Amino acid sequence: MASSQSSNFEILILQSNDQQRTVDLRGGTISVSYYEDIFSPSITAKVQVVNTGDSISRTDGPRQSIYNGLPLRGGERLELKILDKGENKSGIDFSSDNQKHLYVSSITNIVSTPQTESFTLNLSPKESFSNETTRVQRKYANPIHTTVKQILKNVIHTSNFKSKNIEEAQNKYSFIGNMKKPFTVLVSLAAKAVPSSGKSATAGFVFYQTQDGFNFKSIDGLIKQKPKATYYYTEVNQTETDVNNDFKILNYYTERNQNLIQKLRLGSYASQRMFFNPLNFSFTSPEEGKFEINKYKNGLNNLGTPGKLELPKMDQGSDVSLGEVPTRILSGIVDIGTMEKDVSLKAAKEESKNPNGNPSDYMAQSIMRYNMLFTQSINMMISCNTNLRAGDVIECEFPKIGEGPDERDTEQSGLYMIKELCHHFEKNKSYTSMKLIRDNFGINKE
Repeated sequence: MASSQSSNFEILILQSNDQQRTVDLRGGTISVSYYEDIFSPSITAKVQVVNTGDSISRTDGPRQSIYNGLPLRGGERLELKILDKGENKSGIDFSSDNQKHLYVSSITNIVSTPQTESFTLNLSPKESFSNETTRVQRKYANPIHTTVKQILKNVIHTSNFKSKNIEEAQNKYSFIGNMKKPFTVLVSLAAKAVPSSGKSATAGFVFYQTQDGFNFKSIDGLIKQKPKATYYYTEVNQTETDVNNDFKILNYYTERNQNLIQKLRLGSYASQRMFFNPLNFSFTSPEEGKFEINKYKNGLNNLGTPGKLELPKMDQGSDVSLGEVPTRILSGIVDIGTMEKDVSLKAAKEESKNPNGNPSDYMAQSIMRYNMLFTQSINMMISCNTNLRAGDVIECEFPKIGEGPDERDTEQSGLYMIKELCHHFEKNKSYTSMKLIRDNFGINKE
């Protein structure tokens, strides 16, 4: 387990754009912060540097500062490797693989004096730059997960992903790129994908990057993971040598505990779907277009107690709950797909019976899945654990107010998914901050 109160900046080599000069930043680095988020297509990092003005040697004069001597103008490559000072020497490594080097996207907080300079390097992977310089142009007509791999390989030109991290989708989607940015297309495909082993109301994927590369995974699949670790919160002080401190929650606060009005506005519980098919001039029938979470909630995978989410009744004495009344109307034109020249109108009409990317099959489901994930949201700080990734599931134990120290709160405790995390490193301390989310209350005992 990678946890410690200090860290070792093993490699921090910054290379100039012309690849003629390099500078070792280890001596002047104050802190490094590394970020992941399941709703962000790429990782980011920040390096805060303070140093004297004689870091870069010049053949035509005295030594200069990093900012002017390298010079720092954006696009410089950084080799980064940080190790914990624990026995197993875990950490983060963006130095050994050329596909994983980070690049300077901007330089901020620049302060210069006659003796010192300080600045912050904002870092991004090379794929973030490729996303701005390439466009999706050609037609794709494959299963969605196959299209994702093709865009990563042939448009972004990266091999920074593993096949096991690109989850299979059961549905195909035919479209033309229309010169959109790759990340824009990949995120839109995630909202349309249905997992290959999915049942009703399981639509909704996320496209994101971690230390291990790019991921395209279903929310349903992420929820079914086994917990990566168990963390507990206690006000009882532990000794510095107690290994259980590795799994102690240093502090936390509940950012959100349900937002009923917002979820009703977004149609998370019930919606009315109304779509027009331009080939057979038909509309979705009112009964076919009705989506209610109550019909699916007992069969859904949950981080909390399965089927525990109880919605209030419309009013006193009513048998109708908020999960049975549509609160949003979803409308649009059915996407029949991009047809080849030799496809006849008759064949197209046959195809319209099972239209390409039918929004009736995924739109209401994905809206429900995305928004239900934010039923509970907790911000938490723990000892640095670089083994954790965005998208991992962890178990948290919180004490019950007013009870004994060993009595846990069965409503707030349980499984949570890591939406985003930040590993923060300084020479004398390190920690991990996380935002945890889940779709239900209680403890999942399945």
